[in-house]
This record gives sequence, structure tokens and C-alpha cells, in this order.
Amino acid sequence: MKPGPFNIGEAAAASGISAKMIRHYEETGLISKASRSLSGYRLYQEKDIHLLRFIRHARDLGFSIKQIADLLNLWLDQHRSSSKVKAVALSHIVELEEKIRQMQLMKAELERLAHSCQGDHRPDCPILDSLAGQKS
Repeated sequence: MKPGPFNIGEAAAASGISAKMIRHYEETGLISKASRSLSGYRLYQEKDIHLLRFIRHARDLGFSIKQIADLLNLWLDQHRSSSKVKAVALSHIVELEEKIRQMQLMKAELERLAHSCQGDHRPDCPILDSLAGQKS
């Protein structure tokens, strides 16, 4: 990686986050607004790239923006207690387990509907009937 400053395209490439999302994170306050060049272009430093990579990894793990903000604050706090970080992670695991349970229920229902559909030339379709709120 070249030394900074980086324009938004370079920051996006180096962090794995799109330029659009970088601008969004700035607008929502997840990251600080970038400094600007004399011609008005956003300029990012190496520390900004590290923050963006942190965010990307957290998003890959499914953390919400609020959770990422909390984790960023903990990451930047040299006097943090690791128990606070662990609590955020454990809370997220509970949320993921619930999402997995819900997805398993969706999958089972779709399998049931697909099995009940003849998949032939007739227009009858229990899948569409179910989506329309009709019993199948």
C-alpha cells in the first residue's frame, strides 16, 4: 500500500468498501469526515484505511452499524475492558442464532411448498397461493 493520502477510490480499493458506502459512513458519523484537498476531493490517511477495514470485517460478521460504532469506540479506547467487547460479541451471537432459527423455518416452509407444487403446465401453484395468503 502506498503512503497516504488516498483519494476515495484508492481508499475504497484498499479497504474493500465502496466509495458510496464510505460517503455514507461519513454522513452518518460512523467515521469522521475526510479532510479535503484544495480542489475539494476527499483525502484519507492510512489510519482511515485501518478504520474502514475494521468496519468491513465487522460487517462481514453481520454486526449492525450501532454495534460497529460501539466496537470502534472500544477499539480506539486503550483503557477498555475486554469484557465489554466480549459482551457485544456474545449479544451478537444470540441475534445470529435467532436469525438462523428464523431462516431454518423459512427454508422448511419453502421446501413444503415446493414439494406440494406439481411444477407442470397447469396454472395451479400452491407457492403462489401461499404468498397470496390462501391456504395450501
